[in-house]
Amino acid sequence: MTTTAPAVATPESPRTSGANRVLWTSTVAFTLMFAVWLMFGILGKPIREEFGLTDTQLSWVSAFAVLNGSMWRLPAGMLTDRIGGRKVMTAMLAATAVPAFLVSRADSYGMLLVLAFLVGFAGNSFSVGIAWNAAWTPRERQGFALGLFGAGNVGASVTKFIGPPIILATAGTTFALGIQGGWRLIPVVYAVLLLLMAVAVWFLTPSVDRKPGASTSLGEMLLPLRQLRVWRFSLYYVAVFGAYVALAAWLPLYYIDNFDVSLTTAGLLTALFIFPASLLRPVGGWFSDRWGARRAMYGTFLVMLLATGILMMPNGHIVINHADGTQTEHLAYAMNIVPFTALLFLLGCAMGVGKAAVYKHIPEYFPGNVGAVGGLVGMLGGLGGFFLPPMFAYTKLWSGFPTSTFFVLFLLTAVCLIWMHLTIVRMLHDRSPELADKLEHEPTTATATPFQEARA
Repeated sequence: MTTTAPAVATPESPRTSGANRVLWTSTVAFTLMFAVWLMFGILGKPIREEFGLTDTQLSWVSAFAVLNGSMWRLPAGMLTDRIGGRKVMTAMLAATAVPAFLVSRADSYGMLLVLAFLVGFAGNSFSVGIAWNAAWTPRERQGFALGLFGAGNVGASVTKFIGPPIILATAGTTFALGIQGGWRLIPVVYAVLLLLMAVAVWFLTPSVDRKPGASTSLGEMLLPLRQLRVWRFSLYYVAVFGAYVALAAWLPLYYIDNFDVSLTTAGLLTALFIFPASLLRPVGGWFSDRWGARRAMYGTFLVMLLATGILMMPNGHIVINHADGTQTEHLAYAMNIVPFTALLFLLGCAMGVGKAAVYKHIPEYFPGNVGAVGGLVGMLGGLGGFFLPPMFAYTKLWSGFPTSTFFVLFLLTAVCLIWMHLTIVRMLHDRSPELADKLEHEPTTATATPFQEARA
């Protein structure tokens, strides 16, 4: 009697090959979509000058793009689980190319708002890629894989690099088909790249896709959303992702207005925040796989509190009026561009790790509903990126302090850390109520040593 050993998946097996193709192709596609989604951050200065906009008006252009890039993440993730990521990602790339091209023809503020909203649809590609990769990746590698895919956030820096040189080199030029140079050429370039990427996704990824939610009813897919845990994860994601999106769009103008640098320099300095906030996402996934997402989240929030707590301090000094009518100045404080950028880099590192840690929780708690839960978390996190830029503008208007931007982020981070810690303390108390009144471990031996008695 002859027996046949069961087939063992190897690194070269079709399953692994398909997972790798999905991971790398979706990551490149997401990087491009993210660049398109946040292109108004670097285009803001020339747009503001051409249309004569205020900072508040300009903030709504970026906010409208972020809004549409967030509000469809839940249905996009659910649709991916049902029909497969290959179809959804390809359709999304092709559909976004149309409004991206039309941005180059905008001739009024109202039209710009509408087109920014439509272009923002690109941001929903995140929940598509998360659900798609979760369906193809084994659980023990999901933290790293989802972190690597999420590193496509680095697309936010693409326009920061290519935008200023193209704008300066082509300003005042008219190309074939009436395409204008300057800032209007950027969305045309992106429209062409989106169409090419749609073709690449369709032909480079497995034609037989995975659809974990194909037989799941809509009610079953939405059932986990009743849990408070999902909404808590969403708030965490507002702090680590929504704030990242808001700052990526806000910082170029912040640098120009507060440090008097050129658009090119502002873009490069903003990239120093974007790179760690994106490229460290795989590191955050690996850390979460190995040591746990809870530790990663604690580290993330503590570092964010430190960085934003320093960044929110306004430049100035204390003036004391003395009884003899004289005045003296004390505790003068001013932050120049170097420590400011260094703290932003540290803030970006924390956000990069935190974004991966949040999404490490989702496949563990909701393995059969990654699309729905990941979509909701991504949607609410992205909506944070919609609300925060106007909040930055209005708090600056009300307070007169540009650094009020970071005061908003400090408060948001503090709320997240307090809620997470209270949840963990309550969970440990429920699991081990007998330890509720203990401050430290019991002695390891029945008879305490004199040193232990003295220490107690």
